[in-house]
Amino acid sequence: MNTEGSSTINSAIQKFLAQNGVQKLEPKAVLFDMDGVLYDSMPFHAKAWKEVADRHGLVSSPADFYMFEGCTGAFTIDTLYQRSFGRYATQEEKEQIYQEKAVLFSQYNDGEAMTGAAEVLEKVSAHGLQRLVVTGSGQKSLIEKLEHTYPGQFTREKMVTAFDVTKGKPDPEPYLMGLKKAGVACNEAFVVENAPMGVKAGVAAHIFTIAVNTGPLPDSVLLEAGAHMLYHSMRDLANDWDNLMSACRDFR
Repeated sequence: MNTEGSSTINSAIQKFLAQNGVQKLEPKAVLFDMDGVLYDSMPFHAKAWKEVADRHGLVSSPADFYMFEGCTGAFTIDTLYQRSFGRYATQEEKEQIYQEKAVLFSQYNDGEAMTGAAEVLEKVSAHGLQRLVVTGSGQKSLIEKLEHTYPGQFTREKMVTAFDVTKGKPDPEPYLMGLKKAGVACNEAFVVENAPMGVKAGVAAHIFTIAVNTGPLPDSVLLEAGAHMLYHSMRDLANDWDNLMSACRDFR
């Protein structure tokens, strides 16, 4: 999908308006996924998941963990148990496997920011839009980590984490809660996602959903999940942000 040029943006906005029965797209907030969007951490998640899956005899491929990204750990483990053993994991098995995965991830993760993410946040801030994080992560030190990497961009009050929801992506609950915390309607926000499950969640919440393909999955997976726009890097999104905002104003 070629995301350059106003005609592509206009077509995407027109499609969104028709799909959701709204008259305008008037962004006031941007809801960011975290892993694979703000941090270049997905390779470490996938590596940790794969090692633990192999250790427990679970049938998996590295691509599985990009496909499952954004889902709860319990969902991922149950899916692998169903595939491998034809049953759901016990609570004890889920807790053990998730703990093992968390330990490995903490060893591997280098905490690097996603290239271009800071530029996107600067653009979003310059346009006066709220910045929220909507993540399946349950890291207790998350806000400190974000403040260190992106000073002044996020607050705990404007975050949705694993502790805030009962259903993970692809259920729309995380993004619906993000709308509530921002105090905006579904046509007053953007979602920025890199994972198919996250894209599905954003679309199910009736939010204009921008996919940034920072991982190994083909573009088609994100487009089939319903992404309204697709970029190949956060830097590309930053470079096109002014055009996107201008196109939204033209539809008001």
